Amino acid sequence: MLGRLSWAAIPFNEPFPIISGAIVLIVILAVLGIITVKGWWPYLWREWITSVDHKRIGIMYLTLGLVMLMRGYADAIMMRTQQAMAIGNAQGYLPPGHYDQIFSAHGTIMIFFVAMPLVIGLMNFVVPLQLGVRDVAFPVLNSVSFWLTASGALLVNTSLVIGNFARTGWMAYPPLSELPFSPDVGVDYYLWSLQISGIGTLLTGVNFVTTILKLRAPGMTYFRMPVFCWTALATNMLVVAAFPILTATFAMLLLDRYLGMHFFTNDRGGNQMMYVNLFWAWGHPEVYILILPAFGVFSEVVATFSGRGLFSYRSMVLATLGICVLSFMVWLHHFFTMGAGANVNAFFGIMSAIIAVPTGVKIFNWLFTLFRGRIVFRTPILFSVGFMVTFVIGGMTGVLLAVPPVDFVLHNSVFLVAHFHNVIIGGVLFGVLAGYNYWFPKAFGFTLDDRFGKASFWCWIIGFYLAFMPLYVLGMMGMTRRLEHIADPGWRPLLMIAEIGAVFIFLAILCQIAQLYVSIRTREVRRDRTGDPWNGRTLEWSTPSPPPAYNFAVMPRVETIDAFAEMKRRGMPPLEQAYEAIEMPRNSATGFITAFFAVITGFALIWHIWWIVILGLLAATATLMVFGWSETREHEIPAGEIARMERARLGLGWPG
Repeated sequence: MLGRLSWAAIPFNEPFPIISGAIVLIVILAVLGIITVKGWWPYLWREWITSVDHKRIGIMYLTLGLVMLMRGYADAIMMRTQQAMAIGNAQGYLPPGHYDQIFSAHGTIMIFFVAMPLVIGLMNFVVPLQLGVRDVAFPVLNSVSFWLTASGALLVNTSLVIGNFARTGWMAYPPLSELPFSPDVGVDYYLWSLQISGIGTLLTGVNFVTTILKLRAPGMTYFRMPVFCWTALATNMLVVAAFPILTATFAMLLLDRYLGMHFFTNDRGGNQMMYVNLFWAWGHPEVYILILPAFGVFSEVVATFSGRGLFSYRSMVLATLGICVLSFMVWLHHFFTMGAGANVNAFFGIMSAIIAVPTGVKIFNWLFTLFRGRIVFRTPILFSVGFMVTFVIGGMTGVLLAVPPVDFVLHNSVFLVAHFHNVIIGGVLFGVLAGYNYWFPKAFGFTLDDRFGKASFWCWIIGFYLAFMPLYVLGMMGMTRRLEHIADPGWRPLLMIAEIGAVFIFLAILCQIAQLYVSIRTREVRRDRTGDPWNGRTLEWSTPSPPPAYNFAVMPRVETIDAFAEMKRRGMPPLEQAYEAIEMPRNSATGFITAFFAVITGFALIWHIWWIVILGLLAATATLMVFGWSETREHEIPAGEIARMERARLGLGWPG
């Protein structure tokens, strides 16, 4: 009846999962209780859960990413503390099996449920506003995408208290992830959560490629689009091209585990190295799926806080497209040691060095934009400058690892861990935090406290260097990654420095929480009544803060790059215009209901409860069919209502 599920699935003999699960359950029940007592359920259902507004969905993506960041950081501090304690004769506090689950969950969560939701959230909120349009091409599909991503995150967290998570690392290489070596449900949690969220991400890619190519304001040609829109286009083209590879790869591994096939076992014609090739054929484009939106954020922030247009806009666009193409030609540098041969290694080593060129072009363009600019040192620009210094170091170590003889020495060492975090934290996370501080007033109508923002930046930058620079040295000293116990006491000083760095990162997270709390408490004095608190250059700053559901009462006409800066330069007055009725998509529960059944079906697949699998698939299919036959997908906002709201906005002193 319940497949493999029994009371033995709950780890009563392990205190950490039980305590962690209890704390999470108490927090969830407390939040649900507050919502119920306050009577907020109708509002949440109407304005958030069933919303198809791209801005609301973007905020929900960002919220999911920030919540999962705290979960991923908890795993990281546990690993770092274990390594700092378990040296020589000391054994630390984590059992080996639990430690293996933690480092597998940490990588999986940080890539798929922190970095991806954060960059997709920024794209969701900003891209339609910058394009001068009212929503994405497929609003309901956008909602489905988000809720499928949230479903995958829920399944990963469920593994904390029901069953266990994979002990394979976040890449789940065979044969370790095959049934003989991982007979429990850990790998199944990994595969089904990523299959479900991966489908959501692929749908997002299709949605945004369509939106950017087909929906733009009148006059906005491709070479008048903001750079962030270009990086979003490149990112989502990579998603459409790369994520089917991952989906197919995981499907083959699932067939190995569930039906006894041999795609990735060396028995009966299988090949475990084919999994590695396929995984990294997705995995290296994934690095650029994450970093390209951050590049777009830095382009917007640097131009705005320098008070001038971005240096060499066309070269920035061409560099973005160059990275998009080259990212598919470098995957083998992740496993130079597999024995492919000198010629293959040489080709991929050369391509890995070449891809650094368009990235270098971007760095110089940002520096030249800052050169002789009137720089305003607010929190977003600090993260941007900190990124440039940090990312250059990460890029140089990446070029070093692209040299096959060097990689043979450093492969599988913590040098590689330091390089990867150098790129992801110093690039992606700093970019997201810059964008978070930059666009927050546009989303919520008030600015964030700059003192706590700057304190957070300094804690992040200090914490990052203390946490990961020692790992470069340890890697060259021979320390391999994924160690639960450290045999060489000589590594203790550097590991203690890394532990101190992790504490500084914790302080950075506390500063961000304090920043949000203080900003909400003082929001009236921080209220943005102009819609343009930073003297912005692109169209999102021409809307109120927060923007109305329809974004633009009258579609803007674009005649140049930095369209809003040009409008302000011409001194266009906020004249009353002839408004027309606007059709907007209705709220839809399709995404939430589909995700609910996706969670039920995924959980049942993990535990082999086949009757629930059948019911869940039928229910999800029925939900999508009901939406497909619906004829009431849009509603009309009357012209009089739009005129009333616009008069109120113009009366608040919009700069025009």
